[in-house]
Amino acid sequence: MNQENKYMRQAIELARENASSSGGGPFGAVVVKEGRVISACSNSVTPDNDPTAHAEVNAIRTACRELGTFDLSGCTLYSSCEPCPMCLSAAYWARVDKIVFAADRNDAADAGFSDAFIYEELSLDTDKRSIPMEKLMQKEGTEPFDIWKSNEKKIRY
Repeated sequence: MNQENKYMRQAIELARENASSSGGGPFGAVVVKEGRVISACSNSVTPDNDPTAHAEVNAIRTACRELGTFDLSGCTLYSSCEPCPMCLSAAYWARVDKIVFAADRNDAADAGFSDAFIYEELSLDTDKRSIPMEKLMQKEGTEPFDIWKSNEKKIRY
């Protein structure tokens, strides 16, 4: 068995175990760097009462803590399913080098986990989205950015 299949099997097994328990959902994710598993997590949305506790986000958070960095360059994220928009965004922010997934968004939708609505919402102007959005105090809101730009001690990410 090649290494990629090994890591994917681990992600799928996490998803299988979680799917047959009350662990939070049929999703698993593994972060690998230089041939070493850094983190392996499943979805924990319901037990944690945290809608952001998707397997990929959990795996990214754990890998970052394990490696002591917010930058996962050099890492590959193996996911039992194509990452949703939130998880995909987290992977971009974490700078993972590659994402490998097994099932896709259509398979997830067939099981009741459709993220098509979110993709559609993201393509809309803010005034057309189903959650009302209102811009307020823009001038004051930009002040922290001005402070950030002039902060010589900042750590860029």
